[in-house]
Amino acid sequence: MIFLLIYIATSFVIVLLLIDMKKPKNYAPGPSFLPIVGNYLLYRTMHKKVGYHHLVWTYLSKKYGDVVGMKLGRNLVVAASGPQAIKEVLTREDFDGRPDGFFFRLRTFGKRLGIVFSEGQFWKKQRKFSIQHLRSFGFGKKEMEQMIQDETRSLLDIFENTCDKPIYMHSAFDVSVLNGLWAMMAGERFEIEDERLKKLLQIVNDAFRLVDMSGGLINQMPYLRHIAPNACGYNKIMDVLTRMWQFLEETINDHRKSMCYMQQPRDLIDAFLQKMEYTNDTSFTDDQLMSLCLDLFMAGSETTSNSLGFSMLLMVLHPDVQGKVQDELDREVGRNRLPSLSDKPILKYTEAVLMEIQRRTNIAPLGIAHRAVRDTVLGGYNVPEGTIVLTNLHSIHMDEKLWEDPLEFRPERFLDEKNEIIFDESCFMPFGIGKRRCLGETLGKTNIFLFFTAVLHNFTLDKVDDDNLSLEGFDGVTIAPRPFKVKLTPRC
Repeated sequence: MIFLLIYIATSFVIVLLLIDMKKPKNYAPGPSFLPIVGNYLLYRTMHKKVGYHHLVWTYLSKKYGDVVGMKLGRNLVVAASGPQAIKEVLTREDFDGRPDGFFFRLRTFGKRLGIVFSEGQFWKKQRKFSIQHLRSFGFGKKEMEQMIQDETRSLLDIFENTCDKPIYMHSAFDVSVLNGLWAMMAGERFEIEDERLKKLLQIVNDAFRLVDMSGGLINQMPYLRHIAPNACGYNKIMDVLTRMWQFLEETINDHRKSMCYMQQPRDLIDAFLQKMEYTNDTSFTDDQLMSLCLDLFMAGSETTSNSLGFSMLLMVLHPDVQGKVQDELDREVGRNRLPSLSDKPILKYTEAVLMEIQRRTNIAPLGIAHRAVRDTVLGGYNVPEGTIVLTNLHSIHMDEKLWEDPLEFRPERFLDEKNEIIFDESCFMPFGIGKRRCLGETLGKTNIFLFFTAVLHNFTLDKVDDDNLSLEGFDGVTIAPRPFKVKLTPRC
């Protein structure tokens, strides 16, 4: 009898494992599934070999096509490569969702909150509220440019006082970039040399290195947090989140103590607290306020500062390009003032350089993960509801068919014979396209333009002799430049 029970139990387990290995009908091509872990072991092996998550998907797309299907742990994951497949994902409502899993809820108190990984009517309402009130505090207006120009002057002063020795440039813009957003969010700015904030921003940077855009091992197999909390990254993630929550909670509590509910809000946090006080809208809660601030703080400080870090690195690596930018700035702006946004239309070469920096560095090579909100089709293959869908932006920015010699840094590819900017949006989309296009695009572009032009207008950047410079950055949700130093020489 006992042998019969063992046989039945064993047979049952085998059947379950075989079912777990079965792919959905007409699922996108990709490697065969293993039971329980899916393709995780293969993915991990490939990632260790190529070094970057986006390169894993690039390799797989060359083998299986522009739409690749895998299963990572318990999650079905489809990656789109190439202009057509990526455009479908970014412009069709079927893919307007965001992943829903342990990691994505962990950062927002076990709920679907915030603005980056929320969806549906909740996301629309929170996005509308955020944009409306950020605009009232200067977002996208002249006031925003003025705030950023004030930050550039403060940073230039620091550079001026320390240019007699090499300066670490990979993180030089972190606090300054955050200040423009933080002024609209929390009504204050930080001193650029604020050590507490520098440490916090380093924690944020570390957090972006812990996982990939699919949520990483902790999202694919969340039960591992009970078995190996260190190995799966759970303890590190919780340490980062705890510190961030503490910082944001202190900021929000300070607002509660100092604000007057009967007066005009001073910033986004005030506006949110007033909304909570005077409406019965259940989507405006303490947890949502914390989650919204977390999203804006992390997203707003990471990508733009990384872009600026890489831009400085590329100017050191390409002094001829640096010289051409400086010549254009001298010719069009003059030497008596800082460049402003009003100069942007006439700084054609400079704009082409910034676009080439974004194309070549691919700060967010897999964009922000999407989710199929219903059973649908992509590239002729079935995508079941709930599938995580990645957009391999690296695949179009570095495609030899779209860009001649894509590894070369060549700003002229964005200029025509009349020196006018040209590009095809289906082949160049660093901020994405469609409804879920990056919320902070305007702020990001303004920051990058003003800081980049201000630094090059005032300093010449040279390589430090003992520094081995490379564009190979740190992998993660975004790509971050490795630490490097630059010698700054004031320009006359």
